[in-house]
Amino acid sequence: MPLIENQPDAVAKVYARSLFELAQKQGGQAAVEAVVGELEEIIDLARANPAFGELLSTPAVTTSDRAASLERIFKGRVGELTYRFLRVLNAKGRIAELASIAGALDTLMQAKFGRVEVDVFTAEPMHGDQIRSMKERLSRVLAKDVILHPYTEAGMIGGVKFRIGDQLVDASVATRLRKFKDQLEADGSAELRSRMGRVIDDSTRGEA
Repeated sequence: MPLIENQPDAVAKVYARSLFELAQKQGGQAAVEAVVGELEEIIDLARANPAFGELLSTPAVTTSDRAASLERIFKGRVGELTYRFLRVLNAKGRIAELASIAGALDTLMQAKFGRVEVDVFTAEPMHGDQIRSMKERLSRVLAKDVILHPYTEAGMIGGVKFRIGDQLVDASVATRLRKFKDQLEADGSAELRSRMGRVIDDSTRGEA
């Protein structure tokens, strides 16, 4: 049984805000970033290791047995605040929602400290100068410090897709072709030819 990967709900956001406030009070931005980093490492481990993911998420493990396992695995190996937070989630029966809570915490951190993480998908891998240029352009547009995560999506014909949080901005060629096909089917070929003719006429008049 894997961790719950849903978008953060109201309860997840309450836990995230409580942890954010505790970390900020404890050590400001550095402490918040440290907690976020540790939670992300724990979630990555749960995704990569099915046995560990099962330990965190299955109701077959009792709260007390899981608490003992959390102590053996994490006590002294992660920050005290992170460790105590894991124990609270376990006691409240919420530890399977760790990924959703960590996502809400990351969103809070970005909003508070003027950062935003952007996933960029392209048909071909982006390299040094392209990544730097894309990051600078996005930083200007979003007025935030952009943390860019470039990905290659083999099915893309061309263009680019951006994902910011749960928002997807799709400017890929494949998407534009699908929209053109939908438009063609909706408008009918006669209407489309008429519209194209008007565009050509307008262009011709502009050149005269």
